[in-house]
Formats: sequence, structure tokens, C-alpha cells
Amino acid sequence: MKKNVGGIDKILRIVIGAALITMVFVGPQTVYGWVGVVPLLTGLINFCPLYPIIGLNTCSTQSGDA
Repeated sequence: MKKNVGGIDKILRIVIGAALITMVFVGPQTVYGWVGVVPLLTGLINFCPLYPIIGLNTCSTQSGDA
């Protein structure tokens, strides 16, 4: 699994994911906030399974498996 998420993309994923999960506990308290787990995890592991399908890579380095 090669890294394909990097830089600002990674930061945005973590922030948006954490914000959505926070909404489960504070705010509207709907289960839809758990959708935030997806961007949070993809930001933390630096890999988005959708990116290879659409041919996108935001990681500046091509080295290493995650």
C-alpha cells in the first residue's frame, strides 16, 4: 500500500474527520458524524483507496509502502 495522501490533503482529512466525529457527541448528535472516521483514518495512514481508482496522488514522494 503506497502513500498517496500528503500535505494539505492529509491535514484537511484529519481536521474534517475529527470535526465530524465531534458532531456525534456535541451538536446535532446524529450517527452521520461517524462518517468522519473515513477521512480521519485515510489521513492518518496516508492512503486513500479511491485515489488509485481515479488516478490521483497528492503525496509528493513516491517512496515506501505504508
